[in-house]
Amino acid sequence: MPIHLGAGGWAWMALLVFAASFIRGYSGFGFAALIAAGAALVTDPIELVPVLLLSDMVLTGAQVPTIRGHIAWRRVASLLLGAAVGVPLGLWLFARLSPDAGRLAVSGWVLLMCLGLWAGWRLHRPPGLAANAGVGVLSGLANGAAIGGLPVAVFFAAQPIPAATLRATLVTYFAVLDLWTLGLLAWAGQVTLADLRLLAIGLPLMIAGVLLGSRRFLAAPPEEFRRFAIWTLMALSLLGMVRTLL
Repeated sequence: MPIHLGAGGWAWMALLVFAASFIRGYSGFGFAALIAAGAALVTDPIELVPVLLLSDMVLTGAQVPTIRGHIAWRRVASLLLGAAVGVPLGLWLFARLSPDAGRLAVSGWVLLMCLGLWAGWRLHRPPGLAANAGVGVLSGLANGAAIGGLPVAVFFAAQPIPAATLRATLVTYFAVLDLWTLGLLAWAGQVTLADLRLLAIGLPLMIAGVLLGSRRFLAAPPEEFRRFAIWTLMALSLLGMVRTLL
């Protein structure tokens, strides 16, 4: 979270961090997308990429007890084949966008992926290795702005996957994807001590949110909150696009 934000901006970002962590704990996705879309209302979301990736790693650690035994490792591996190619291309692309172009790209991408989730698109046959790897490339490209989770969420939602397996596999894939992206950013000198300080500031809100969200997942059907998360992301992305264009 950029230090030049005013009091209102900091309050908005704190609310986003808690809400996004709760949604991540409940559904397994949406953390970075929610913050990126919401942050576009007050700042350039591309500035937040290292902090978002670091935060996602923390949230994954908090969710380990609830996902063990439900992970579809073959799906994770096939997605990562594509992401290995997509991540460097995504980082290169987003590094060359202006702040306004970055806001518009993030907001537009989030809106497009949420429309895919909302439309209830379904696959007629199980996807093979090539399809999984292709989605991994797309996810890696989007992770240049720390929003690589939504393409995979759309892809998985189109398949008859048990909720616990979907959530655990998403969380595991995101962890490895973020490690790969962070490694490239660190190699390029784009992960700084300021990012670690911002991570520490948001840590209590993130831990509280993800633990409460995980507890909610164990007690209620995931479809209920999934719909809420999608509509929230769509609203924030539309607001971000309007703010950039006006």
